[in-house]
Amino acid sequence: MTAESVEQSRWPMPPTDGYTVDDLFTLPDLPPHTELIDGSLVLVSPQRYFHFTAIDLLVSGLRRTIPSDFKVAREMTVVLDRRNGPEPDISVVRAEAKKGPLQTRFMGEDVVMAVEVVSPESESRDRHTKPHKYAAAGIRHFWLVDMANPNLHPVIEVYELAHVTGTYALTGIYHDRIKVDVPYAIDIDLTAIDEL
Repeated sequence: MTAESVEQSRWPMPPTDGYTVDDLFTLPDLPPHTELIDGSLVLVSPQRYFHFTAIDLLVSGLRRTIPSDFKVAREMTVVLDRRNGPEPDISVVRAEAKKGPLQTRFMGEDVVMAVEVVSPESESRDRHTKPHKYAAAGIRHFWLVDMANPNLHPVIEVYELAHVTGTYALTGIYHDRIKVDVPYAIDIDLTAIDEL
């Protein structure tokens, strides 16, 4: 690649030590839903219909029984540290973390639960990278949502942060219905995705 072609490149050359969260929010013309993982910008590919209907189903179900001290947000950046600003598909945050309609991010310490819906292009990040980072940031609850055969309904793996190890421990796998008591009482019919 010549110097001229680099100058004509649409994307800026990354700094030697990587991007920071400040860059994530100030670089011009980044595509929507760009994430920052380990100082690298991650651009999101187009999503499958399952991805956004699973998010819709879960957001609706989570809001149905949410206590007043929590809020549910979808696709908002969560600042974990200076070099990590992932965008969980869904976050349950403390109500006081909501600052207003122009807000663009939440801090990791305000997130009670992060939810990732697995996509083919981001499977490794959804299953390994992001859960590790969420756990390291102290986010107590994590759900991993995937599409299960034969009916292509969501299957949800529920994890809770183990205080001794600082990593997530699997507490259950839910296929047709998820009914849990933490972080609050939640009961969602996962087969309702067929109606969306």
